[in-house]
Amino acid sequence: MDYSNDTPLSRKNKHLNVYERGQVALLHAEGLSSYAIGKRIGRASNTIRNELKRGTVPQIKGNKTVMIYYPDTGQCVYEANRKNCGTKFKLVECEEFIEHVTELFFEKKQSLDSICGAAQRHDKFPKSKMVCTKTLYNYVDAGLLSIANIDLPLKVKRSSKSTRTKRHKKNLGTSISERPENINDRSEFGHWEIDTVIGRKNKYDAVLLTMTERKTRKELIRKIPSKTAEAVQNAISNLIKEAGNYFSKVFKSFTCDNGSEFAEIASIEHTTNTKVFFAHPYSSGERGTNERHNGLIRRFIPKGRSISDFSVESIARVQNWCNTLPRKILHYLTPDESFEDHLREIIYD
Repeated sequence: MDYSNDTPLSRKNKHLNVYERGQVALLHAEGLSSYAIGKRIGRASNTIRNELKRGTVPQIKGNKTVMIYYPDTGQCVYEANRKNCGTKFKLVECEEFIEHVTELFFEKKQSLDSICGAAQRHDKFPKSKMVCTKTLYNYVDAGLLSIANIDLPLKVKRSSKSTRTKRHKKNLGTSISERPENINDRSEFGHWEIDTVIGRKNKYDAVLLTMTERKTRKELIRKIPSKTAEAVQNAISNLIKEAGNYFSKVFKSFTCDNGSEFAEIASIEHTTNTKVFFAHPYSSGERGTNERHNGLIRRFIPKGRSISDFSVESIARVQNWCNTLPRKILHYLTPDESFEDHLREIIYD
């Protein structure tokens, strides 16, 4: 009997496959109704009606035209319809925006998300003439832009390192585990992460001292003569002189690793109100903001290249690029813009 009281559990949001179309053909040839076929294979009767309509074609038999359902025809029509579904590419409508993205990507080395977010924030293009970040990356994957996957610095991620422990740990100062929550949650301005970036593994080569403000992502890069505690201390002393009375208001704390170059940095706690915290060994993620910016610097100063080969002006240009890159985390403001807002609050408070 076609109409029973039990209701089968139908497969929702799944299209008919080749095997199911074959079942439909056999059951339809036996004279079963669309409802009965649907009950047999666990499908809605409307799905069966649409399939029969899709795959039925006229055939001549005995000088008569009859309508016969073929599963192969239904599959071919289905595949042709699938090619026409989905959102269509907006490359033609968004040609000006795509040119803007390509120009900033290659000339200013900005990320696709940074370019797209900044354009939206500053209303550079009508929304109908733009595509979102995800669509831009889809276009790159499809080969529709002059930007290729190989041009994206972080497209291929490295495998994570295994966790290591070390018995005899250095104790250079206050542990990061004692760092106040207002620093951890980035709710307060003026807390920095600090590290060094080397070029060649040569003790006579210059290194970069990098400092990143946790809230605004402001980046400071200083070229120092060597990776030593003395060189780091001299750079910090120069920073104290430059900032003057505002030093402890702008630099409220530093978080660094346990490298020997930071062996003396905690001494600034005796002469200023700035606090120093040390991350756990082999825990670079505790200074993730600074590590991320070091990765940005590596785009311009690759490993193995001597830092001494780069002038102070060249390093300043890298610093300026980092600080003028719109950030999603800052609602597509640049670190410079966000940093200056907080400086004004300090100066005019």
